[in-house]
Amino acid sequence: MAAVIPATAGESTAGKPPAGLQWAACPQDVVVPPVVQASVQCAKVPVPLDYRDPDGTQIELMVSRIASAKPEKRRGVLMFNPGGPGGTGLDQPGFLASKGLPASVMDAYDLIGMDTRGVGHSTPVSCGFTADDAYWGNIPPYAADDAAVSRQAEIVKEVAARCAANDTEGRLRHLTTANMARDLDRIRAALGEEKASFYGASYGSALGAAYVSMFPDTTDRVVLDSNLGDTHLDRAGLRRYALGMEQTFPDFAKWAAARHDSYGLGRTPQQVRRTYFAIAERLDDEPAADGLTGSIFRHLTFAWLYGEMQYGNMARVWQSHLNPGTAAAPVPPPAAAPNPVDNALTVFLAVSCNDVEWPEDVDTYRRAVAQDRERFPLFGAASANITPCAFWKHEPAEAPVAVSAEGPRNVLILQNRHDPVTPLLGGELLRKKFGERARLVTVNESGHGVYVLGGNGCALNLTTSYLVEGAMPAKDTTCQGG
Repeated sequence: MAAVIPATAGESTAGKPPAGLQWAACPQDVVVPPVVQASVQCAKVPVPLDYRDPDGTQIELMVSRIASAKPEKRRGVLMFNPGGPGGTGLDQPGFLASKGLPASVMDAYDLIGMDTRGVGHSTPVSCGFTADDAYWGNIPPYAADDAAVSRQAEIVKEVAARCAANDTEGRLRHLTTANMARDLDRIRAALGEEKASFYGASYGSALGAAYVSMFPDTTDRVVLDSNLGDTHLDRAGLRRYALGMEQTFPDFAKWAAARHDSYGLGRTPQQVRRTYFAIAERLDDEPAADGLTGSIFRHLTFAWLYGEMQYGNMARVWQSHLNPGTAAAPVPPPAAAPNPVDNALTVFLAVSCNDVEWPEDVDTYRRAVAQDRERFPLFGAASANITPCAFWKHEPAEAPVAVSAEGPRNVLILQNRHDPVTPLLGGELLRKKFGERARLVTVNESGHGVYVLGGNGCALNLTTSYLVEGAMPAKDTTCQGG
């Protein structure tokens, strides 16, 4: 294994001093909705590919800025990460502004979006995924039995080999949460700021936890929304997706039962749950005419639980598959056409596989799938299934970033009580690790995402007050629904 660099609190990213940023028009795909009534600019920030060699090969990261229109109220910069890993973030400030980010926050900060290393406009990477691949998502498919795990093992083994073969410039191994946190501090310096505030959601919570742990002296106000529970996604975090679905599904079941006369999915939540299993198991035996399999049906249901606004679409699709043969014929993808989410799939794998060691023995996954199929019947046999990390070429170059309880109390943790992908347990775990540095706001709502997107007035007010006034709750707080 190569020499490692410690991902420790108080780490410095000193090296070449940042040259002033050259702000210019953003690429055409970075759109600010007209309702925002603000302009966005972009710039490139050079950072080391390998922080062990800070003066060696440099890569460029693209950042965006919506500047505060009221200099007298401006207190600094607020950086954003929407999750992934692998999600583009250049448009995140404009997106949140269009959804109702308070004007007081936009006045107080220059809003800084970015594509993290390897993503989009920031020296992108590719495994070469195509539209007809058997590997179609980074959440593993539901495995009905041991044989399904074995089949998936062959698929993901080929994926790991393909990623290694396409990594001709040796960049994949440098995509880690620790390096992205180091990049954040470089961006802060390039912006000319002594400190930077940060908002991260989903995987962005892990990046933010790493950032504030490694750089306690240069981070200002940090908000972590919908939490993985640590600074990385590991096998335990992936398996918690099944817990999140079990906890969140009853909210949809109750919603659907109240609308049985329209959708016919069951008059009680228990009947709706039985309908889910009936459709999934039938599709396991005989995929629908539109190509929907039991695995894809389970995956779509999991994704639709991200927010109540998707419940109607979920119910309609369920309804269309209550009776076999009613769906339209599928339109097959062009053979070997590039997968439009190739970049996102690649970065997710690189970061997840590089951050922490994953088991290599296929039997380990077979046992986990069998266990979680019983513990979490809705989705456990999916999230416990094997991933390409079992066959990844590179061992982690350093240990995962340890959450640090040393530093200022500047971490506000937001967590919905029912969240399909980052269940409440993730927020509770992170709160415990940060100790007195953090406060946890538990929101009695359902879905993925709290601030602005979640719609809870109490959580919105608490978070806005913290970002603008620095008013951290004196103790952990629960926000009721509404």
